[in-house]
Amino acid sequence: MYKLLRPLLWQTDAERAHDMTMALLRAAGRFPGLLAALRRRYVLHPPELAAEAFGVRFPACVGLAAGLDKNGRAVPALAALGFGFIEVGTVTPRPQPGHPKPRLWRLPDRRALINRMGFNNDGAAALAESLRQARRRTDVPIGVNIGKNRDTPAEEALSDYLHCLRTLYPLADYFVVNVSSPNTPGLRDLQRERSLDRLLSGITAERDRLAAAHGETKPVLVKVAPDMSPGELDAVVDVCLRRGAGGIVATNTTVARPGLRGPEAALPGGLSGAPLFDASTRTVAAIYRRVGGRLPVIGVGGVMSAADAYAKIKAGARLVQVLTGFVYGGPGFVRTLQEGLQQLLARDGLPGIGDAVGVEAEQIKPLV
Repeated sequence: MYKLLRPLLWQTDAERAHDMTMALLRAAGRFPGLLAALRRRYVLHPPELAAEAFGVRFPACVGLAAGLDKNGRAVPALAALGFGFIEVGTVTPRPQPGHPKPRLWRLPDRRALINRMGFNNDGAAALAESLRQARRRTDVPIGVNIGKNRDTPAEEALSDYLHCLRTLYPLADYFVVNVSSPNTPGLRDLQRERSLDRLLSGITAERDRLAAAHGETKPVLVKVAPDMSPGELDAVVDVCLRRGAGGIVATNTTVARPGLRGPEAALPGGLSGAPLFDASTRTVAAIYRRVGGRLPVIGVGGVMSAADAYAKIKAGARLVQVLTGFVYGGPGFVRTLQEGLQQLLARDGLPGIGDAVGVEAEQIKPLV
């Protein structure tokens, strides 16, 4: 079916094709028999690819990055395509439309996307309702990526993150604080050491209060940009350690344009896909070198093959996420990735994916 649909999707405007795909996945999630058929075809969760991080057990180390399913409407079908975990969002307290269209571009020759979506989503209450339904039909961990509304001043950002945390706390296995999207003006200022310290202090304090009320502590991670200097990244990592973050997601999209020329280099927004791989992998390694195993890393950015995923893991990622690779690779992408990881582990004589974490971190070129 995908072979039949792919030419149509790729001749269609990128955002319209995304909306069509998500509508199909959402519809598929309503039919238990279809979900079961998808699972039989695509789910591959061998024990050697299982992972544990920040107190959560993952049946496979390959997950879906935030940004594809902002409103959590396609979670059951996405889980049936083989993901070991799914991250939804970015969600904001109130619904917002995002930036005017066009705001999503394919760069097929580069195996990349550029987006300036601007946190378009239906708001925290709508996501909560979607996740209540999805939880009944999904057996993999679900993360929620949280942000602030565009019109919320930076000095009031904490209230937006707390609103999302409170609304969604019972429904998520972990949370990710997004302070690194390039598409919300001023958001990356929250990555600065003092701003992040105040923000994360408030979020983890509220998380502890919610944990006492619900009887379960949910980890809070921080998603970082690939465009920081070594000193800036070290400061962020130190704040995460000091304020009790559960881990770091490395990285978001980049405002740099490595290897791009001409009109495509001038497109506004964040670049993802193959051109991001080097910067994001070096960021993963830099974090791992600083913290070792004290702070788990989710590696994301430019994972287009099993070799890319394995390189992220050897750089220090305990888990990996994909998005652009999935867009280009289609529904069989995750299974192909996992089959490749099994082969790479067997080649290296390693019993499990955890044995590969960080083994090449010292050899990776540092950030400059």
